[in-house]
Amino acid sequence: MYLILLLALYRIKVNAFCQTRKRKGGVIEVSTLILHNFTPMKQDKNTSNTPSRLLSLDTLRGFDMLFIMGADAFFMCLGGMFPGTLLALWGGQMEHVAWNGFAFYDLIFPMFLFIAGISFPFSLSKSIGMGADRKSLSMKIVRRGLTLVLLGILYNGLLDLDFENLRYASVLGRIGMAWMLAALLYMWTSRRVCVAVGSGILMLYWAMLALLSAPDYPDASSFSMEGSIVGYIDRLFLPGKLHLGIHDPEGLLSTLPAVATALMGILTGEFIRSAKAGGHSKSAILFFLGLAFFGLGWLWDIVLPVNKNLWTSSFVLVAGGLSMMLFSAFYWVVDVMQWRKWTLFFRVVGMNSITIYLAQHFLDAQKPLKTIFGGVLALVPENLYALAYWTAYVLVWWLFLYFLYRHKIFLKV
Repeated sequence: MYLILLLALYRIKVNAFCQTRKRKGGVIEVSTLILHNFTPMKQDKNTSNTPSRLLSLDTLRGFDMLFIMGADAFFMCLGGMFPGTLLALWGGQMEHVAWNGFAFYDLIFPMFLFIAGISFPFSLSKSIGMGADRKSLSMKIVRRGLTLVLLGILYNGLLDLDFENLRYASVLGRIGMAWMLAALLYMWTSRRVCVAVGSGILMLYWAMLALLSAPDYPDASSFSMEGSIVGYIDRLFLPGKLHLGIHDPEGLLSTLPAVATALMGILTGEFIRSAKAGGHSKSAILFFLGLAFFGLGWLWDIVLPVNKNLWTSSFVLVAGGLSMMLFSAFYWVVDVMQWRKWTLFFRVVGMNSITIYLAQHFLDAQKPLKTIFGGVLALVPENLYALAYWTAYVLVWWLFLYFLYRHKIFLKV
């Protein structure tokens, strides 16, 4: 079914599209970005079926990243103030599930990888149109992927030089490796091969989880933390420490199905870039395909639990389907209907996503928070303090990103 649904994206005949743009001056870039740089330019919604600059990507990416820069805590506090309401239900979605199952917070990571995939067909088309050859582009893809792996290890404490207790697996490393492998596959093969490989990965990974188990925990289920082959491979081959002691959510074997997540994004981007259908039709097709993936993932959950820690094949479909539905909605609102005035708040975050991820780890927001909002927070009643604090926390980081945005400074890997 995964294969059939993905092929449906490409049943529509496509036109080769490659359009170059004049670069606008005054933008300060640190290197070049694999995750959110090129999206095509603005179009007239009434005259062209070819996509333009996808402001929806920056907007959706910003929406996604907002939940790791304090919005999660804000909604948890808000939900705590109104128990038994929809706000409380939403606040309860701001934490990862312990093992099997799915919460909204489990979507943040795979949706970022999905978005990274969407932008690649556009950047590849642009680079080839400017005369770049595939061999040099491949080297850049590998370099960028490995750079993210290195940044992830740096994030985890590489400079402490405590290699025995260093966690080598990381979120950035997972993004770098999964995106890199998916991008190389897309660049050197056909869409049909990408669909076949993505489908094959999900089926193979399911078989591995179902049929293989950890020999050091012979009585545990093969879908459990102790008994899964995923954790066993990490314990056997991954140096340093594992995030959960005997298992790492961003370990070696579970990177394989993450490649399928990146491929879903890439194929979605290719559909938006090249299909003849109009924007309304593209939005509708993607929404209902996403809904089908989402449903199939939960149907698969009957025999293969939806599990982010294992990045199970059913999790790929649930998270990928939901990401596709959200993207279709953002794409329709922002790029098709061109209702864009509200997007600035999110775009400021989305255009410097790597910056905010690293900055929150390496920089301390407490001093600027106290300087800017300390006086106001001192006046807040005790029962509202947590909510006010996290509001101020989000605003401090947003103002930092807005400063970079206004000065056209974008940290790129």
